[in-house]
Formats: sequence, structure tokens, C-alpha cells
Amino acid sequence: MPIKIPNDLPAAELLRNEGVRLIGEEDALQQDIRPMQVGLLNLMPDKLTTETQFARLLGATPLQVELTLISTGSYIPSNVSQSHLQSFYQSWEQVADRKFDGLLITGAPVELLEFEEVKYWDELVRIFEWSRRHVHSTFNVCWGAQAALYHFHGVPKHTLPVKRFGIYRHEVTEPRDAARSPLMRGFDDEFWVPVSRHTEVREEDLPADGSIRVLARSSRAGLCLCEDPANRHLFMFNHLEYDTFTLDREYRRDLERGLNVEMPLRYYPDDDPAKRPVNRWRAYAHLLFGNWINEMYQTTPFDLDGIGG
Repeated sequence: MPIKIPNDLPAAELLRNEGVRLIGEEDALQQDIRPMQVGLLNLMPDKLTTETQFARLLGATPLQVELTLISTGSYIPSNVSQSHLQSFYQSWEQVADRKFDGLLITGAPVELLEFEEVKYWDELVRIFEWSRRHVHSTFNVCWGAQAALYHFHGVPKHTLPVKRFGIYRHEVTEPRDAARSPLMRGFDDEFWVPVSRHTEVREEDLPADGSIRVLARSSRAGLCLCEDPANRHLFMFNHLEYDTFTLDREYRRDLERGLNVEMPLRYYPDDDPAKRPVNRWRAYAHLLFGNWINEMYQTTPFDLDGIGG
């Protein structure tokens, strides 16, 4: 099934060229199914890139997904087109009376700040609390995952001595397929994931009561994926949604800014930035998001009003 996004969203043309199936308003109304309602709280300054990355994965699932783009109302970044926000985004307050099957909360370039120092922290706390009653399943990514764990469980983040940057091998923590979380169904025992962060959440800081289930970790990069089954939260600290050249753009951007940044590990063939990177994580990104959408579809109420009851 296709994904429903605004027809004139810039990401739409990019996705069509990639072969992602999109659906218009009129065609969607003619289908005798209830589309999965998914909100994307986009905290990244580069809205277009982030929209495209997540829409690409949501659009590859076998269910119809209606994507709602959401922004914070208390803080609007200066480097994003206001016309783009006004045309395609709704503030959280504008959608606060709605129910969603799923909510994606992205990362943000604020990880070196204390959580309470982030300009929109108070609003994000309200969104977290709102999600208890209005969202069936929440997928938190990178800094968004750190923020959710801190808010709901008091788990701190720790600053790394150097940026953790590159492609890292991760292991599924449950070795037998029968014992695995449905979110890890079909995953190889080991898989590769892009990592790009200055901070980390440590496994020893997770609640001692076992309420947070570790699904994947790396011996070198630490925690990757955790879930809170009781509260239907997923925490992804890395970036399976990245496209092939995302780390390359970050690396060259930081070099242009004169930052002391190391080359991303295991990314360029022969560690040569002049060579095209090889994407070794795309299949796992589609698999994880497909599993998330499928599990959400299997467990969410058919009547949206039943969410959060």
C-alpha cells in the first residue's frame, strides 16, 4: 500500500522518482480501509531531508499510512523556510485533539545541552505526556530517544570524548528467532547501523526493574535499540533512516566549519572520501519500520477514539 502525504510536498517528487508509491486524497478516500495515522514530530533543522528519509521507510510498508508533519510551536528554527512550515506542518497544539496510531520523534542537534536547557523542552515534556493518551506506539530516534528515556525513566545521557561517527556492527540481544521481539523479526544476528552522536545512554543506567528491554547493542558503539513494551515506546539511538550520503554530508559540513572531526569509520571504501560510500543498512531500516508498522497495526484499536483508553 502507498503512503499519503501532501501532493506538493518537495519530498513527494523525490520519493516518486525512487519508486515509492504515493496516494492522493481522492484515491485514499476510495479505499475501504482505515489508514494508519502516523505523526512525525520533526525536530531537525533540515526538514526536507528528514521528511524524505522517514516517508521513504513508511511508504514501503504493505499498509496505507497517512503521515502528518508536526513541528513545535514554542521554537521555530531560523534556517527552515517559513513557507514550507506553513504549507506542510501543523504545530503540536493544532493536532493535540487528535489520536495517532504511531508517532515518530526525531533527533535534534542539541545533544550537548542539558535537556532542560533546550528551548522547546517544556513543550516536548507536554508532548510526551500527551502521547500517553493520544498515541498507540511512539518511535523515538537519537536525541529524541534520549529525551524520552530521561523524561519517563530518569535515564541520563553521557558526553563522549569524541564524536561516535561511522558504520558500526550491532548484535541482536535475543539470539533465537522464537524469543525475539516482533520488532526484530527477520533480522540477522548481526547487522550494520550508521551512528552519529556526541553522547550516549549506558545500559547500566536503565531501570533495574527490567521495564526497558534491550533489543540490539554494539560492543563498540553501545546501546542501539530498546523498547518499553508496557508503555509502547521504542528507543533508537542511531540512524537506520539515513540515506547513503548522509554521513558524507555531515563529514564535509563539519570540515567546512573547521571542526576537528574524524572520518566516519567503515563508511568510505578503503577509507577514501573520494569513493562512493556503500550502503549496508538499507534493508534493516525497511525491516525495522515494516515490523513497527505491522505490530502497530496488529495491536492498535480500529476506532481511533479507543487509543489511550
